[in-house]
Amino acid sequence: MSASYELHGDVAVITLNNPPVNGLGYDTRKGITDGLERAENDPAVKAVVITGAGKAFSGGADIREFGSPKATQEPNLLSVIKMAENTSKPVVAAIHSVCMGGGLELALGCHYRVAAPGTQVALPEVKIGLVPGAGGTQRLPRVIGVENALNMIVSGDPVKSEVLAGIPGQKLFDRIIEGDLLAGALAFAREVAGQRPLPRVRDLKAEHEQGAGYFQFARNTVKAMARNFPAPAKCVDCVEAATTRRFDDGLAFEREQFINLMLTPECAALRHAFFAERAASKIPDVPEDTPVRAINKVAVIGAGTMGGGISMNFLNAGIPVVILEMKQEALDRGVGVMRKNYEAQVKKGKLKQDKFEQRMALLSTTLDYSAIGDADLVIEAVFEDISVKEQVFKQLDAVMKPGAILATNTSTLDVNKIAAFTKRPQDVIGMHFFSPANVMKLLEVIRGEKTGKDVLATVMQLAKKIKKTAVVSGVCDGFIGNRMIEQYSRQAGFLLEEGCTPEQVDKAIERFGFAMGPFRMGDLAGNDVGWYIRKRRYVEKPEMRYSKTADLLCEMGRFGQKTGAGWYDYKPGKRDAIPSPVVNEMIEKHRADMGIQPRKISDDEIVGRLVYALVNEGAKILEEGIALRASDIDMVYLTGYGFPLFRGGPMCYADSQGLFNVVQAMKRFAKNPNDDAQFWQPAPLLARLAAEGKSFN
Repeated sequence: MSASYELHGDVAVITLNNPPVNGLGYDTRKGITDGLERAENDPAVKAVVITGAGKAFSGGADIREFGSPKATQEPNLLSVIKMAENTSKPVVAAIHSVCMGGGLELALGCHYRVAAPGTQVALPEVKIGLVPGAGGTQRLPRVIGVENALNMIVSGDPVKSEVLAGIPGQKLFDRIIEGDLLAGALAFAREVAGQRPLPRVRDLKAEHEQGAGYFQFARNTVKAMARNFPAPAKCVDCVEAATTRRFDDGLAFEREQFINLMLTPECAALRHAFFAERAASKIPDVPEDTPVRAINKVAVIGAGTMGGGISMNFLNAGIPVVILEMKQEALDRGVGVMRKNYEAQVKKGKLKQDKFEQRMALLSTTLDYSAIGDADLVIEAVFEDISVKEQVFKQLDAVMKPGAILATNTSTLDVNKIAAFTKRPQDVIGMHFFSPANVMKLLEVIRGEKTGKDVLATVMQLAKKIKKTAVVSGVCDGFIGNRMIEQYSRQAGFLLEEGCTPEQVDKAIERFGFAMGPFRMGDLAGNDVGWYIRKRRYVEKPEMRYSKTADLLCEMGRFGQKTGAGWYDYKPGKRDAIPSPVVNEMIEKHRADMGIQPRKISDDEIVGRLVYALVNEGAKILEEGIALRASDIDMVYLTGYGFPLFRGGPMCYADSQGLFNVVQAMKRFAKNPNDDAQFWQPAPLLARLAAEGKSFN
């Protein structure tokens, strides 16, 4: 049983025991109802305490049962709560550590609640596209007030138990218990054992003095903030129902919204992302108990934008960093930028002054390779050129202590080649951070042919510590993210040649939900970066066709925001992209030189070509084993490239459209004489899945 039953004199204690967070799976639910029945039928029992073993009261639904018949099998959570509420003896929830989702809903169904300080309390269902489904929207407003409850339900964020206990007039917690929670809960249960009638949350009133006006205001606010997600607005409807309907009718309304949302593509996308993030950290041939190396000091080579951003991640996690540069002025400049970044956070109130000082105190700098030899991990963030990397790695091989991990932040170069510059290829790995490295969540972890399993396990664990989402990639040109984005960018270039302006392409893909379109993204990253890669491509892959527009732009010296001009014009000190007549003229002239008659291109075609270019290349990456699973590709795009979360990533989006339809669209694109017909041959994996009526995920 995932819930145990014990007698402590005249009080029965039911303990949820389903690690890691006592998820309310079928066996746990059954354990609770069996325990309640035993207590009800035992005349010696005067009261019941429900608590959780280990590190949680309960984190809510058992995600391992999501979508399976067990998730709704009776007794479902509503039935468990109903039974607790109708038990004729007082039922006391003894809450600690984590009390979220269904765990909080269960506690709200008990007659009394006592809590340990520091408990994280939340209804986080909105984060996976749902409303709470077992009475959370009906009971929480009754115990902490409508506005407090609505804020918690719409944000899904946890609040500490002592903060909630401090709300004037709250009825959520009957007592905060310092010290031994179970001993305190038993004493409290004996105090209330004789009290009748038993208090029930459902019998309390939920009301707001502004009524409909307040809820309309809340709805407008939520719609502005979460326009692509239906769940937050439904949360408002449900809380309003708590104030306008009889309790059971409100409960039925909440359940109806929960079931309807379960069927929306947005909910499917959010649940997909939720599971994808957990799956990404699992590597089939690297068991979870693989021994890891201790990382107590990190060295970073290069104090530029990347080097500084990478360093901040480790300083934020309390790990000392030493930065190495060739020249003192480069060091001073790099450290100055980091200091500015931190000072801006202090100014905004996001960082306390003493924390800022602690972080800067962990940072040291050097111009000498021999000063970094004692670091446990060194990350190279120098210019993206194989000969520069060779010099650096030969130096590192000479000075780093045995067992140190040697990482490269390369975004496209061959990690096996880089590893071969050393006598310890087993210690070499790619750690590809995304700019700005102190902000972006994604870390592509590149596993070389000879990378040790313990090295891979160490880096994956370290990623969690520095709050990154790590995705493993094999070695290929551009790894997962940049290899796919190259095809997306090539399509963007062809669209210009065929009749689009940069602004039209960007607007279409931004309406689809991307954070920014390909041309604004190029201006932000620096158009010279892509130029440098294309020059390499012209030599290595002469058969690959590109639009000349990007090269012509670079020949004009328009490298993007840093030069005040790229695909767009920029005013000094501002980031607003202003359409450029000069650029549009250049595109028109190039079109005429190629003899292309411009045509009107729909937003649907723009989005289809850009997104399906990602999908087709993603299918090749999957087939080659560069990515372990389709959901890993989605994770890369959700956390590193601004792909819209409510669409779940490129592979999830393709699944939602039906792979049959994706293949049909590609066949249409292949007939366009100005596009690359060869590229639009569906990847073998995609063609096979479509023919069999299957999907990537």
